Amino acid sequence: MQYKKIEVGSYNLHMIKTDRFKTVNVQIILSSEVVKEEITKRNFLSDILTYSSKKYKTKRDISIASQDLYAANIYSTSYRLGNYYNTDINLYFLNEKYSEKNMTEKSLDFLSEIIFNPNVDNNKFDSASFNIVKNNMRIQIESIKEDTRKYSMIKMLENMNKKAPYSYHGFGYIEDLENITEDNLYEYYKEFLEKSNIDIFVIGDIDFKKIEKLIKEKFKFNVFKKKRKDPIIYHHATKLIPKTVIEKDNINQSKLTIGCKLKGLTDFEKNYVLTLYNIILGGGSESLLFQNVREKNSLCYYITSTSNKVDNLLIISSGISKEKFKKTLSLIRKEMKNMNHGKFDDEMLEQAKIRYNSVIDEIYDYPAQIISAYYASEVLKVDFPEIRKQKIMKVTKEDIVAISKKIKMDTIYLLEGNGANE
Repeated sequence: MQYKKIEVGSYNLHMIKTDRFKTVNVQIILSSEVVKEEITKRNFLSDILTYSSKKYKTKRDISIASQDLYAANIYSTSYRLGNYYNTDINLYFLNEKYSEKNMTEKSLDFLSEIIFNPNVDNNKFDSASFNIVKNNMRIQIESIKEDTRKYSMIKMLENMNKKAPYSYHGFGYIEDLENITEDNLYEYYKEFLEKSNIDIFVIGDIDFKKIEKLIKEKFKFNVFKKKRKDPIIYHHATKLIPKTVIEKDNINQSKLTIGCKLKGLTDFEKNYVLTLYNIILGGGSESLLFQNVREKNSLCYYITSTSNKVDNLLIISSGISKEKFKKTLSLIRKEMKNMNHGKFDDEMLEQAKIRYNSVIDEIYDYPAQIISAYYASEVLKVDFPEIRKQKIMKVTKEDIVAISKKIKMDTIYLLEGNGANE
């Protein structure tokens, strides 16, 4: 695998040459500092750009064009990464070695059309496409509360700090959606292209010179690169006593979500020790929480923990009966305290390392994951996968104990149901 980065005037071009795949994947990442009031508009724009364009007036037209390019696939996603909000516009297509000559150029023309030639007349997005996308977004936002596990997570983060970026709804807000119009969305589109930090990734069995030439010809972003601010969210204070919030709802299974803040982690702890701590605590069926809270004491239907080093958070989530809330919480505290004192088997640490490395090995099986690894290196200064595999082996039990003392339970949220299993 060969990697080459070129700094173009308005963006960074990253090219990764590998013969592992028959496809070529192109990912354009547009990133800017997150603004709560813009999240809904950003998501809307992400959806409408891949729904239609000036040349391809409907979703069906885009599908037909994709089929003509040997079933190329184009899609977009928007998501928050710490203090930033990213929109990825992705295209993957069959390498012309397996299709026909000039398909790389034709595919890049298709992607350029989607980005630079939206379905706009008189400085307004096409009303038909606009209304379909808006209705789909409304349905999606309004359905959030039906996913009680996700809703519980949202409410916990809002109660932790409703002004912090980690509490912002990634899917958007109804009140902001209603204020979006065909014309103000187009104004936002222009701003979006002008003010974003841009990285373009191309991965496949590619010729560097050819790809560089084509990308420079077809993707002329009129933006000057800006120095990125730190995407990491830091916590300057933690609570001595966690905040507890109980909200009642007409559901069967209660949802318990616990947010823990991480403070003062070193880079090594953040990138390596935290991951292993999380695997041991609640990262799978062999974890302490699963074995001792669910299996031995039958207190919950599920229990898991996840760590987020960009937000400096560790979150525990569980489905319980409401009458088991206090006992479940007590046992969770006990298991976290046990880790503070090193009361876990050395074998658990070794198994966590094996599991970590197996996940790292899988990165190379998927173009999107390889791109993510290189982007993380670019933006978050994360080591490349092979170095990660080496460094993870250096984590000791003492490291796990040390980081456990930097993890502070901050907010306990219970979405209380009637106690019956779903």
